Amino acid sequence: MKRFGSSLFAQGVRAAGVGAALMLSLSASYAQSGPFAGFNGAWSGNGTVALSDGTTERIRCKADYKVDGSGLGLKQNLRCASDSYKFDLTSDVTSQGDRISGRWSEASRNIFGDLQGTAGGGQIDVFVEANGFAANLSLKTNGNKQTVQINSKGEIRGVTITMVKS
Repeated sequence: MKRFGSSLFAQGVRAAGVGAALMLSLSASYAQSGPFAGFNGAWSGNGTVALSDGTTERIRCKADYKVDGSGLGLKQNLRCASDSYKFDLTSDVTSQGDRISGRWSEASRNIFGDLQGTAGGGQIDVFVEANGFAANLSLKTNGNKQTVQINSKGEIRGVTITMVKS
């Protein structure tokens, strides 16, 4: 009887493990089929930043995207630096269909605000704004390659970045 009971217990543990693995894989696959599909993970690359004084500098960037289990939420952290310039942009975005909205902040300048736009098909297009600042931001992902484009009329006039998934 002892042997039968421990065997039954072992089968229950294995079944629970298989069930948990299945739930995680279903959750991960759903997250990859939502409006933020393809973004999850770490990215790095290079680009340029054009400043309001007319200068352009090369920048190095790292990004980390976390898509939540529902596939409808995205947390982003984008850090870029050149020899004389840096920015640290974070955002927390949720989706309702192809419409997205959320909050963003830039730590080195201590500014924060709202964003709204669209997401789907490997692309995110948003308008970001804060007190005295507004910009358009576009992210396009195709496989393991991503391009980021930021355009504004502030200190940063334009940013173009090309990254690959790490």
